Amino acid sequence: MSIRCPSCQSRQFTIYDFHGEEVDNCQKCGGLWFEKGELNSALSSADNGDDRVRLEQSMGEFLGISERHCSHCDKSMEHYYLMAGYEVEIDVCDSCHGVWLDADETQKVVDSPKIKQLLAKLDKQINMKTWLFQYLSQMPVEYNVKPKTTAWLTYLLMVLNIGIFAAYGFNLPLAEVVIEQFAMRADQLLAGQQPWTVLTHMFLHGDLMHLAGNMYFLYVVGDNLEDALGRARFLGLYLLCGLAAAAAQIAADPQSNIAMVGASGAIAGLFGMYLLWFRHASLTFMFIIFQKKVSPITFFAIWLIFNIIGVLSAGQGVAYWAHIGGFVAGLLLGVGLKKSVMANNPILAMLNRSELKVQR
Repeated sequence: MSIRCPSCQSRQFTIYDFHGEEVDNCQKCGGLWFEKGELNSALSSADNGDDRVRLEQSMGEFLGISERHCSHCDKSMEHYYLMAGYEVEIDVCDSCHGVWLDADETQKVVDSPKIKQLLAKLDKQINMKTWLFQYLSQMPVEYNVKPKTTAWLTYLLMVLNIGIFAAYGFNLPLAEVVIEQFAMRADQLLAGQQPWTVLTHMFLHGDLMHLAGNMYFLYVVGDNLEDALGRARFLGLYLLCGLAAAAAQIAADPQSNIAMVGASGAIAGLFGMYLLWFRHASLTFMFIIFQKKVSPITFFAIWLIFNIIGVLSAGQGVAYWAHIGGFVAGLLLGVGLKKSVMANNPILAMLNRSELKVQR
């Protein structure tokens, strides 16, 4: 029996092997027609982490009667989201239980069991332990898919920063010598003096709170970025963002003789890349005693606003321009590298799909 495509009305169909199931493939638009049970069977055979797929049990929101008609019984089909939190639209026949997928939907549907697992991790509820930690520390908690590799380089950077501070931070005379020799001063650097400080300043900190804040944020975003980039490229980009941050601070106040120290600029660059590549992650923000999950773009927008206010109010003691410069460098690097990073990280690419809707 000749069938008609629900999408383009063509009758040019061939048999197509879709993960072990022989299904009807429209030669004109590339869409696929699945008879009752065929899609579940195909998805159960696909390499997607679930060998017992039952789409009808996890179907998402009903979107109304579709304009398309069933290929077999010619009745109007029903329109659904594939599942809650994953807004891929599919057409289902209520009479014969056939399913129509457009060509651009097929891989998204194949990946849906993995997406379901990822959403379960991203959507997990805030518990008392994380609330208490954030209330006491005022630091964010990250909700993201855990990296598949151990972030040894991130941990090494943390140990290096902590070890360097421990070596001088509790000895005032030694601290003065270290700051004099290894902190960055814009006027000296532009005069050709102590050029090494453009690098060494990134590994010094003014006090324990400065160190603790930077190391915590390095821990929060560093493991995911190291996993996505690989260790060598992660280190290179970390240092590059630190150099960009230093350049921004120097450009903003080239005559300054104030010592600049800290990894904040380099870490701000990581923020920019994290924002672009992990946009469906969640970070918590504490409003007095109320903890709320927010998207990275919301969290870092709040962080950026505080830095812009610091610049406009001519705040002293914090290198606001370094933060902004590092962040902008991270955004630019994030845009430039996004295609290759996604190609090398299929799970991360799934997490960047616009159809994904995380509960916050």
